[in-house]
Amino acid sequence: MILVPVMLILVALGMVLFSWAVKNGQYDDLEGPAHRILFDDDKDMIPDDAKPRAERKPNDEAPETDEAPHH
Repeated sequence: MILVPVMLILVALGMVLFSWAVKNGQYDDLEGPAHRILFDDDKDMIPDDAKPRAERKPNDEAPETDEAPHH
């Protein structure tokens, strides 16, 4: 006799908490934070001589790579 009303109250409480979580955006984006860690945002830490020529600053004199000299 006691278990049925207690279980109904617990189910109702669970439904209220679930609807509150949905309304507050708890389930909006489940994959975004998991993928965000894969994006690299440390471009400033790359040395200038390791960057492609298009990304280098105009005044940077980067050492030449192992290309043969042009005569």
